[in-house]
Amino acid sequence: MISDILAPGLRVVFCGINPGKSSAHTGYHFAHPGNRFWKVIHQAGFTDKQLRPEEEMQLLDTRCGITMLVERPTVQASEVGLHELRTGGRELIAKINDFQPAALAVLGKQAFEQAFSQRGVKWGKQSLTIGATEVWVLPNPSGLNRATLDKLVEAYRELDEALLARGL
Repeated sequence: MISDILAPGLRVVFCGINPGKSSAHTGYHFAHPGNRFWKVIHQAGFTDKQLRPEEEMQLLDTRCGITMLVERPTVQASEVGLHELRTGGRELIAKINDFQPAALAVLGKQAFEQAFSQRGVKWGKQSLTIGATEVWVLPNPSGLNRATLDKLVEAYRELDEALLARGL
């Protein structure tokens, strides 16, 4: 079982689609060696050093958190069904309403569109908010995503800079 990393007063909560088999096995988010999450958030400015999956609780020290849309582990996120994503979207809204981070970053455009019944979503900040929480859609850092590391870092850095500009 993989636990959310949530607390009040966070700058951002990163929301993955669902755990992969490596994460399910280790109990840590983004644990697959091919997943670039830890490298991307470090290079984008969210962490002072590149954390390892087993150091994930240190994210709270940087006022970052992690949750997921669907708790069921799969080999690929494409195995997650629409009903699971819609249910996960409703549960995510409830969590975000409880914790009210400055921003929620959903990691994957298609999953966001399905979970929130949206169409034609663009990358970056959305017009949708959850209470006072801004909603962002960022590329998934999975090794299966063809985006380059530089493109991922650029997208995540845009969020970090937007939060810094707000004094967060």
